[in-house]
Amino acid sequence: MITNEDMKDQKETEQLLSWYDARRRILPWREEPTPYHVWLSEIMLQQTRVEAVREHYARFLREIPDIHALASADEDCYLKLWEGLGYYSRIRNMHKAAVEIEERCGGEMPKTAEELVRLPGIGEYTAAAIASIAFGQPVPSVDGNLLRVWARKTASADNIKVPATVKSARAYYAERISRTRPGDYNQALMDLGATVCLPKGQPDCDRCPWSRRCSAHLDGRELDFPVVPAKASRRVEKRTVFIIHDSSRALLHRRGDKGLLAGLWEFPGTEGVLTKSSAVQFLQEHGLKPTEIRKLPPAKHVFSHVEWRMTGYDVFADGLSALPLPEDYVAASRTDLEEIYTVPSAFAAFLNSEAIRSLL
Repeated sequence: MITNEDMKDQKETEQLLSWYDARRRILPWREEPTPYHVWLSEIMLQQTRVEAVREHYARFLREIPDIHALASADEDCYLKLWEGLGYYSRIRNMHKAAVEIEERCGGEMPKTAEELVRLPGIGEYTAAAIASIAFGQPVPSVDGNLLRVWARKTASADNIKVPATVKSARAYYAERISRTRPGDYNQALMDLGATVCLPKGQPDCDRCPWSRRCSAHLDGRELDFPVVPAKASRRVEKRTVFIIHDSSRALLHRRGDKGLLAGLWEFPGTEGVLTKSSAVQFLQEHGLKPTEIRKLPPAKHVFSHVEWRMTGYDVFADGLSALPLPEDYVAASRTDLEEIYTVPSAFAAFLNSEAIRSLL
């Protein structure tokens, strides 16, 4: 038996989809929502701005256009294509999942959220997004946008970072998701959260298709929701970074296989802050004889849990290319830096320095 409440929920869904049809964001991955395209875009969009993803998405697809290509891709290749997006474990897990899809599924992406979530790097949200958008499965993909919309619409005082709260939101949407357009329903809610029911500042409730049934809006308490715990303060780490180079090459060091920025290339350095004289002594103790050393402007990079504050030195060491180097070091040309070696954005200030730009 269909109740009045059921009819209201159905009308809400229709209002949301009508709003989406008129105001949807034009995004490249929506033009041809194949399973691979949806998967790639959703992984890229995790903790990364849409505009940054736009720039990387097309470039990545040109080089690695499908699951088979990703499964067979060289690590240096896919890491380089990911450069600038950060959180490199995402693409490493994508590669592992692509290999598993090739070996276990005959190269075909699983169609259900239950199967997808078993793949490396695919959680409940991403599995639901792929299943609904690419395969038409009626499963809600609950991310931060959908949680915020739900918390305001229901005036939920529950902490949205708690799994039980996410489960409640998922159940709420599961009852209301469009059975004929589940992918559009999820994407409509993503757009609503990203453009109208904003996370910071005043939400634009006049443009919301659900404002007349939003509990927080009707009570004038939009900014009281969602309820989130206070963020823990970031740990500050001080580091000294060296751009060690001659006229044509700069020294890079490959980080270990575990921990922050695992397996990526960095400019050599050490923990703590070294004065210029201490820096010269440090370099000499490590077998280098700098002919010129110049202090660079300070730089910092903020990760989710730690902040690096870096002191940098431009170090000219003639004949660098001829030095015998340990296996985790390379002398890289400017072309190598642009095309081969993945240097994370934590070192962007140094990568864009005059010392690197002047390499022949």
